[in-house]
Amino acid sequence: MTLPIARDLASVNIRVVTIAPGLFHTPLFETVGDEVIASLGAQVPHPSRLGQPGEYAALARHIVENPMLNGETIRLDGAIRMAPR
Repeated sequence: MTLPIARDLASVNIRVVTIAPGLFHTPLFETVGDEVIASLGAQVPHPSRLGQPGEYAALARHIVENPMLNGETIRLDGAIRMAPR
């Protein structure tokens, strides 16, 4: 959806960029305990940890500051993917 919407809104100078976040260390994870957090982080190929909110913010800032970014979905997930069933 990102690319078609970006193309539709280009004529009015609106850019559309999607951030697809992976696992981020947010207050939601405070309830699961350190062992679960460590286990989830170990599944992330590199860096082998949960993302930090500041890393998400840094990407959002870069998107705003870089006018050539448009029509893209950026994965911010340390290359983690869901395991096949």
